[in-house]
Amino acid sequence: MESMLFTLQRLSALAMAPFVLVHLGVILVAVRGGLTTAEILSRTQGSWGWILFYGLFVVCVSVHVPIGLRNIAVEWLRLPRGAANAWAAVLAAVMLIMGLKAVASVGGLG
Repeated sequence: MESMLFTLQRLSALAMAPFVLVHLGVILVAVRGGLTTAEILSRTQGSWGWILFYGLFVVCVSVHVPIGLRNIAVEWLRLPRGAANAWAAVLAAVMLIMGLKAVASVGGLG
């Protein structure tokens, strides 16, 4: 299981890299362009490209972060692996649900 989680975390990091770069670029363009929240939302509402982009980003983050926090809980906090696995699974589910709800809302689907 450890090798599978190691591989999953590395693959999710690889997948997240372009999402992070594009996301940061969009933030810079929006801030420098002086866009308001309303203007940003008007551009994202109903855009299946942005919905897909941020939906996939949320999935990658929901895989990557809980695995890393699970490892910290086991190594630093000395949490038993079973408890750390359960905690990480709950965290992954919460992040996925909340993230996809946010994407649906910003995309005008929610």
